[in-house]
Amino acid sequence: MGYWVYMVMCADGTLYTGIATDVARRMAEHNGDKPRGARYTAARRPVQLVFQAAFANRSDAAREEFRIKQLSRAEKTALIIAKCLPDVVPA
Repeated sequence: MGYWVYMVMCADGTLYTGIATDVARRMAEHNGDKPRGARYTAARRPVQLVFQAAFANRSDAAREEFRIKQLSRAEKTALIIAKCLPDVVPA
């Protein structure tokens, strides 16, 4: 079983980063398949998955989650763009 670090963009534009073993199930929780949704994003639905990265163990995933949470909004946006468009080199 692998671990995923993921980032979602909420309806109000905020970014939330988390760890999951099943990103599809976690997205369903964020978007309200649970009665109250996920704790942080419950009032900010719907959310859209904008980034995910796989890790072999939880400790590596937790380190990456912590690193991402320390980034500024601009740095998180650059990370999302770099992951979505890996062949594009910034000018």
